[in-house]
Amino acid sequence: MERGALTDAVAWAARVLPARSPVPVLGGLLLDASDGRLLVSGLDFEASARIQVEAHTVRSGKVLVMGRRLLDICKVLPDGPVECAVADSRFTVAGDGARFGLSVLPLDDYPALPPLPEVRGLVDAAEFAAAVAHVTVAAGRDDTLPTLTGVRIGLDGSTMTLAATDRYRFAVRTLPWRAATADATADVVVSARRLAEIARSLGRSGPVSVALDAGSAGFEHGGMRTTVRLLDGRLPRHDKLFALAGPTAAVLDRARLVEAVKRVSVVADGGSPLQMTFAPGPDGSVLLQAGYEDDIASQRLPAAWEGTGEMTVAFNPAYLMDALSSFEEPTVRMSLMGPGQRAMITGGESGEGAPTHQHLLMSVKPALL
Repeated sequence: MERGALTDAVAWAARVLPARSPVPVLGGLLLDASDGRLLVSGLDFEASARIQVEAHTVRSGKVLVMGRRLLDICKVLPDGPVECAVADSRFTVAGDGARFGLSVLPLDDYPALPPLPEVRGLVDAAEFAAAVAHVTVAAGRDDTLPTLTGVRIGLDGSTMTLAATDRYRFAVRTLPWRAATADATADVVVSARRLAEIARSLGRSGPVSVALDAGSAGFEHGGMRTTVRLLDGRLPRHDKLFALAGPTAAVLDRARLVEAVKRVSVVADGGSPLQMTFAPGPDGSVLLQAGYEDDIASQRLPAAWEGTGEMTVAFNPAYLMDALSSFEEPTVRMSLMGPGQRAMITGGESGEGAPTHQHLLMSVKPALL
């Protein structure tokens, strides 16, 4: 087969291999050649991956080799066709005069790959990847609270809901999907890190099969199949939390706001907040400020402020940057309840209807600059 095809297949399957494992065979990739195709599979205790690619099969067979070492070899092989073979307990890869040999791992010790759970429906790969990227920025990083490191996947009729929170922010994204049955429902939590890797790897076009059972989630697309173990517990529901009573809103140019936050945050050391003061008038504006005493920064931007008086709120600058960067629309709408209260960011100018992408932030007490 071509070196590029082999390298891509090995790299895709090797994503799930553990960095360190007390079980040596879990560092291996299983190569299964037969009937004009090559299956490359890998797994650890949390996830599995399998990819099928075309290959000219001279003789059928299976072999288990160290996955990351094989990937290193594939990356340095000369371009063009490569030949893979097994002889005398050694796996060889050769192409254009270069030849590598690897010792093989015991096949009998390798666990069976978990089966794909029941397929619940189909979702567009590109939309799914974008939605996962939108919400994973809000997932927790504290492994002592494993449920909060996950993304909720909710299935209800023709709508898929993805949600993540670390208790200080909460991101929700809805997208259409095609359910296999009219009564397809689910509410599970998947590792945000694993889900982000899966979404990026499944490609940017075409339908992805979504499969779920009581213990795992599975995704299949274009000869690629991956499963991941579900996290225990449930994420809190966002419905009541997102119901802001009588907020005051501002509409801002997203790109200019992102650049201003990035610029002003340079002096926001030690987790100090970034302060935003919204002012009314025909030329409404927002003043961004950060820093203390001698080291301060500020920038004023135009803002369509719907309030009748000034309002000052403050945010963790890193959280605000994560939230703004997760949107793709040219403008964002910030709905504010006041200092130290909830703030909702959505895309676009209109506050009507149910937005598909919402990011809730807790504002903090404004600093004295």
